[in-house]
Amino acid sequence: MIDPLVERIASRIRAERERRRWTLAQLAEASGVSRAMINRIERGESNPTAVVLGKLSAAFRISVASLLGETEGTAMAEAPTGVRRRAEDIEWTDPETGYRRRQIAGPRFPAEIAEIQLPPGARVPYPAAAFAFLHQLVWVLEGRLTFHDGDSVHELDAGDVIELGAPAPRVFANTGADTCRYAVVLARTDRP
Repeated sequence: MIDPLVERIASRIRAERERRRWTLAQLAEASGVSRAMINRIERGESNPTAVVLGKLSAAFRISVASLLGETEGTAMAEAPTGVRRRAEDIEWTDPETGYRRRQIAGPRFPAEIAEIQLPPGARVPYPAAAFAFLHQLVWVLEGRLTFHDGDSVHELDAGDVIELGAPAPRVFANTGADTCRYAVVLARTDRP
């Protein structure tokens, strides 16, 4: 039986590719992810890693949250405005690093908000293109985050915030002994 979240990710990636009328080979070339891996993901046979999702989102010019989150017409979008219980939130775990991402805001909210738990020793790189057309803020809630922003490295502790500038390759790393928990807030922009 296919995990419902893996199935949703598979559908979203396939829908984004088909909407652009791209072949598997074209998406592979645009993203740097192998055609075979994309095919396995689209069939729900593989839960993509955070790195792979970052590459695919960059190729599509959409956020990782868009690939993971609810879409218009799904249960979260149809829920009445107001309280949403923790049990109703979407949570995805990277099969490679144990990185956990919980979508906080639904598709009707004007910003995408996610809570991330990054285990000790985990390192998640994203290409610069994953940050095009987005304003992003990272707020460390617990632990310590080593954040690589292009050539700059920032050691962020609980309470620290970094507002990202122009797109650059970025790495989220936890070099500490405890889980790092942080919030990511994204807003779309018209230009990179």
